[in-house]
Amino acid sequence: MAPYASDDSTTGGEADGQRSARRRAARYIVPVTVIGVAAATIGLVPALADSGDPDLPEITAQQLIEKIAKSDVEQLSGTVKISTDLGLPDLGGLESGLLSGAAGGGDGSSADPTAKLTELASGTHTLRVAADGPDRQKVSLLENAAEYSIVHNGKDVWAYDSKSDEVYHGTGPQSPDAEREQPPATPKDFAEEVLKAVDDTTSVTVDGTARVADRDAYKLVVKPKQSGSTVGAVTVAVDAKTGMPLKFTLVPASGGSAVVDAGFTQVDFSRPAASTFDFTPPKGAKVTEEKDAGRDFGKDVEEHARTGGHAPAPEKDLGKGPGGVETIGEGWNAIATFDTGGEGVPSGGGGDLGGFVDSLGDKVSGEFGSGTVFSTRLINALVTDDGRVYVGAVTKDALVKAADAGK
Repeated sequence: MAPYASDDSTTGGEADGQRSARRRAARYIVPVTVIGVAAATIGLVPALADSGDPDLPEITAQQLIEKIAKSDVEQLSGTVKISTDLGLPDLGGLESGLLSGAAGGGDGSSADPTAKLTELASGTHTLRVAADGPDRQKVSLLENAAEYSIVHNGKDVWAYDSKSDEVYHGTGPQSPDAEREQPPATPKDFAEEVLKAVDDTTSVTVDGTARVADRDAYKLVVKPKQSGSTVGAVTVAVDAKTGMPLKFTLVPASGGSAVVDAGFTQVDFSRPAASTFDFTPPKGAKVTEEKDAGRDFGKDVEEHARTGGHAPAPEKDLGKGPGGVETIGEGWNAIATFDTGGEGVPSGGGGDLGGFVDSLGDKVSGEFGSGTVFSTRLINALVTDDGRVYVGAVTKDALVKAADAGK
């Protein structure tokens, strides 16, 4: 089906109206899980095959954004398929450990969600999800002959790893009427994050229709107008009836397969049975309490929700450490920068650590001096030899220019 005629960008009063609508919509985001899954991009939602182009009434981009904002879906159950391809180097499993550490894992429990769910940062995974309002959700990661489940019911959050027969118990943040952000967990969560970036640096169009999870949907396409971003386009399949995003696909500017392709393969908007959210540790299972692990589950969740697993938002002061965090640029070209207070990455040849690091990054130089750029298909980071870090969804050249401007 040919693309509908639609708004190509949003500016002025329209943008203000959209931002207001998105704030109102925040309370309706369905948080399929309330743990710190953002470190996994949580791409909680990847690949569903589209089937057919349903004939739906024409709609503009502005109308479709408003439809998403007005969506009030809080009950659902279904199956989600997630595919994530960040282009991380193959480190023989080491990358999973590094991501786990960055996510705050490492208390020794294989059931710890902040460690377990980093697996979603790469590969293809299938999850079963269920939600009944902001205080009851369940997500199960299906593995070979095993299952990993997280259950949020009221103040309790339980995580169970059937492979190791271990349980992790913590308390999640309560949200009776709080309009705080949740970690990305469904196509809707991803869409909300992207729509926050909609301004005069963004092109927003409606590109026909699709059939997703046996439901009719419109396709909203969001693209950066700025050069220098690694984001090519984001496509959101929006349920024509409820306004809820069913599928989220992010394609890099470099082309190729999607970096994140997340979506429902099956979805039911009726209320799940109350028993879905019941959990009792199996007899004999090892149970780890968050207080015994020296962790604060609620704070972990809030921190992941604030960062979204990416660079800090410009309006938030997330500065920690010697230099704090600053933001350079705007829109899709925003770059987070901070000073480690020490030297940059080790460098050198041979079989030492420096040689290993050199093999993972590209040496660059400029007015700022010299440093190393570590790249994925979406996020790039420049670490200067004097310990300054620049990171964002921008090209290597954009990072070097930012570093030069910072001198």
